[in-house]
Amino acid sequence: MISADIPLWASIPASILLVLGGLLAVTGSAGLLRFRTFQARIHAPTLGNTMGCGCVLASSILVFSALSARPVFHEVIITLLLVVSSPVTAMLLMRAATYRNRLTKAEADKDAR
Repeated sequence: MISADIPLWASIPASILLVLGGLLAVTGSAGLLRFRTFQARIHAPTLGNTMGCGCVLASSILVFSALSARPVFHEVIITLLLVVSSPVTAMLLMRAATYRNRLTKAEADKDAR
């Protein structure tokens, strides 16, 4: 546990960022359940994942910078990896799904002949 008290100027924005990150994650999960196609389903959680984790990491930077009385940027590396990897992974999954749907339609046309 943290034995030091977090200053008020850091705790209020950190709390807001944590709640916002949680709301974005819930919104992404709701989009995953609501949409019907794979391409639409993967879009909402990808945005919720990237933005929600970004808010949580920004909150972590703020709190630990306030506690250590110096700028803490360890979370920036995590943020950069998340911002780069999450959209790229989603794009690759969407391309694979598009390719799979194309093969399925081609096979269906072949069987119809």
